[in-house]
Amino acid sequence: MSNTTATLTSFASSQTSTLPFASHYYTDAPPLTAGCSSYNPLYKTSYSYNPSVAAGIIFTVLFTLSMIAHIGQSFWMRHYWLLVFAVGALTELIGWAARLWSAECVYNNTAFLMQISTLIIAPCFFTAGCYVILSRLIPIFGRNTSPLSPKLYLWIFCTCDLISIVIQAIGGGLASSASNSVPPANTHPGTATMVGGIVFQMFSIAIFTALFALVLFNARHNVISHNIKLVVAATTFAIILIFIRSVYRTIELSQGWSGYLIINERFFIALDGALMAAAVIVFNVVNPAQLLSGERAKDAPFMEGKGSPSRFHSSTV
Repeated sequence: MSNTTATLTSFASSQTSTLPFASHYYTDAPPLTAGCSSYNPLYKTSYSYNPSVAAGIIFTVLFTLSMIAHIGQSFWMRHYWLLVFAVGALTELIGWAARLWSAECVYNNTAFLMQISTLIIAPCFFTAGCYVILSRLIPIFGRNTSPLSPKLYLWIFCTCDLISIVIQAIGGGLASSASNSVPPANTHPGTATMVGGIVFQMFSIAIFTALFALVLFNARHNVISHNIKLVVAATTFAIILIFIRSVYRTIELSQGWSGYLIINERFFIALDGALMAAAVIVFNVVNPAQLLSGERAKDAPFMEGKGSPSRFHSSTV
């Protein structure tokens, strides 16, 4: 009996080098792509591990609370652009709920594909919120602090995010189609496409970060309020976290479905889940719409045709 088990285990292990999706790593049993089956060491999972129940619960709760708070804050302040953070939190929530589902039904392909497709695009909504924040800071700092108009930031970088989402969605669809074909086909083209989408997103974030830094540098002699300082700090914090996460996901997927990063859940929890939770929750604590609502644009007489120069308070940038 022990020899038979060893043989089956060896056969299952030999298959893991050829197929990236675990639902197709099986011995003499049918593929476990639907329904709910608990973890069996003879079958490699799509994750190469059994997802953590604790992490699934924690992040599902965190993103749920953040989403509810963002919805409440957007309607309370009547600044509905804040809903972009709620949509991002909802996307993360779906992804982590799917991972929690996978923790119980680890071979279910629907749960696996649901979490990978949602968690890979969710940060795009957080970056969109950062674009809006910068577009509202520029009039306060002065139009001369930015090489682009506020509206151009939204048009250019939201378009880049949309392109990134489409590329990643196409890649995910190709990989999913390949993995679900009978027999399973090569998923490398789909994976490479997903990596291309993340790299494009990372590049656009890097350009935005450089422009954001340039605006802050040009506004260094402005005297601004404590509220603006909080918004700038929160936005900088979120951008840094999103960029770190993008670098991690790029390396992770570039290593392939059996790479060191992707088969060790602790990296995903720390460098994706935790970072994205912090990036969205920071805007619950530091509500940009509320803090910027009392600020006057430095170019108000020019932009609005009336009014007095901007009110600036306390200290310098």
